[in-house]
Amino acid sequence: MKSIPDLLDEHPFFADLDAATRELIAGCGINVHVGSDEMILTANEAADRFYVVRRGKVAVEIDSPHGSIVLETLGAGDILGVSWMLPPYRWTFDARAIDDTSAISIDAACLRAKCDDDPALGYELFKRFAGLVHNRLQATRLQLLDVYGSDAG
Repeated sequence: MKSIPDLLDEHPFFADLDAATRELIAGCGINVHVGSDEMILTANEAADRFYVVRRGKVAVEIDSPHGSIVLETLGAGDILGVSWMLPPYRWTFDARAIDDTSAISIDAACLRAKCDDDPALGYELFKRFAGLVHNRLQATRLQLLDVYGSDAG
């Protein structure tokens, strides 16, 4: 079985970080398993971790008057959770495992403390997560156009 530092070495989000930095991040991580149809994140709850999805699929959802709308489906290699980085550290979406899912769970308080101690690490992670936020906003925009675009005309 591969260690968390080894798994981060192989992940594109972390691979170009130096080995010491990946070790530092890995020190905040544990391997987790979530069963099919289990909630991983719930909107408005504490954003106390983020996930590096290793296997399975995860639906990022938002509640609507007509039920949940899937904004994006994440799979192996994706990062789940960006709200851990910005106060008030609350989830803005729900996330549900579609399949049995394995992931590395990174403890947010642990990693934020390491970023406070090493501002260069914090800045590097902030840049990477800002890119994720941008991509997620684009995906949300496209999903909302798909759902509501036909009503516009």
